Amino acid sequence: MKSTIRDVAKYANVSISTVSRVMNAPDTVVEEKRAKVLEAIEALQYQPNGFARGLIYKKSDTLGVMIPDIENPYYAGLIRGMQDAAVMLNHSLMICNTDRDKKRTIAYVQNFFEKQVDGIIFASDSLHVEYYEEMQRYRLPFVLASTNAPEYDIPSVDIDDEQGAYEAVKYLLESGHRQIGMISFPLGETISGVPRYSGYKRALSEFGITTDEADVEFAEHRFEHAYDAAERLLSRDREFTAIFAASDEFAMGVISYLREHGKSVPDDMSVIGFDNIRMAQMFIPKLTTIDQPTYDIGYRSVQKLHELITTGEVAELREKLPHHLIVRESTKTK
Repeated sequence: MKSTIRDVAKYANVSISTVSRVMNAPDTVVEEKRAKVLEAIEALQYQPNGFARGLIYKKSDTLGVMIPDIENPYYAGLIRGMQDAAVMLNHSLMICNTDRDKKRTIAYVQNFFEKQVDGIIFASDSLHVEYYEEMQRYRLPFVLASTNAPEYDIPSVDIDDEQGAYEAVKYLLESGHRQIGMISFPLGETISGVPRYSGYKRALSEFGITTDEADVEFAEHRFEHAYDAAERLLSRDREFTAIFAASDEFAMGVISYLREHGKSVPDDMSVIGFDNIRMAQMFIPKLTTIDQPTYDIGYRSVQKLHELITTGEVAELREKLPHHLIVRESTKTK
């Protein structure tokens, strides 16, 4: 039968609180009692129950992470950054996939509270009022990663999506392209939908090009949705020479559609993506894209949550990390 903290206390002839202090703050216990407790732990082969310790100290050293789509390759770098920071700061992560489902997301918040997590990282999705109110109700510290919520004073780490999209489309324009279509996220349903669409329009406007509804098609979040959106966009009576895709996965969907319909990238059509996921440099052709520092976003989000948990505040509320244009093989000068 597994030994308990009560068994250790009885064996060492000390109180349960003394055993707890030996495990969590040994310097506060006199040497004689500390030695007895350590001897008892070894003799009974006692392994502390992290959940029970969390109940005592109101601290579990566990962080909850909510990801909208764990299959999306974008989140690999984000989670790796979170994990590395968590190890450095002596935290563990509890990762949940929300599928952008409101009921499931709220249920995860409740579950995190029951599991005594110290805080939550909410990644890459819109912070709906229901989510905000639920986390406020449980008084759980939380940080936004790869998203933001300007209507609330919630710490966040992301990039300037509007500027990134502007720079992507400006690069196409400076390369001689004038008929530039876009495969966009739905506006208003995703946090990066509106800013990336706005960046696209701003770049075209600066070059005196009027945008038309027929130049943009919308897709959900996956490769196959972008493939279908490319079919709808390119079946219109428009002579596009380039496509700006709101994500690398979208760009891959566009290129796949073009290939299957006898078009070469970049000879017949230039395609530029957004994110610089790992597959971007393995894909054929290698993707020109906007590089998001996903690892750094993940790393900084854990650091920021740790800061919030330990001090009650953060030095920088809304942190924007730098992005970069990466030019590869999927675009060419017209």
